[in-house]
Amino acid sequence: MSEYKFYNWESADAAPVSEEYKSIKNPRQLYDILSQLWCEHTCAPRLREGWSKDNITLGQCSITAFLAQDIFGGKVYGVKRPAGNYHCYNVVGDCEFDLTSEQFGDEVLDYSDNLEQFREVHFEKKEKEERYNYLKDALKKYLKNTGE
Repeated sequence: MSEYKFYNWESADAAPVSEEYKSIKNPRQLYDILSQLWCEHTCAPRLREGWSKDNITLGQCSITAFLAQDIFGGKVYGVKRPAGNYHCYNVVGDCEFDLTSEQFGDEVLDYSDNLEQFREVHFEKKEKEERYNYLKDALKKYLKNTGE
């Protein structure tokens, strides 16, 4: 088994709830795929200058969490950051995971008692909805091209 760096990877065993994504068996497999798809175009504009292949999850949290919600169901929650933004992660039943946590390096985030996040609020920012759609389209294309 590979070792991942994202929060709670060891127990990230949620199963897909969407027929469209049935070939993605768990969040670890989704992380493997997204690692090939995250790019500066999917990174939040305010963080784009710092995005690199060495920090692929930078600025990808909300669009990744909502895409993971499409695949595995559950809810998206947010850790409030010092600047007032929310860092998004997923909770599916008793399975909690954060596919983009490694962008914070050694910082330990507090995943308790956080507010639920809603795509309607996040997607009020048109650029965020466009980045989400870009990532979702890239995932669909990847699955089609690999036969997964």
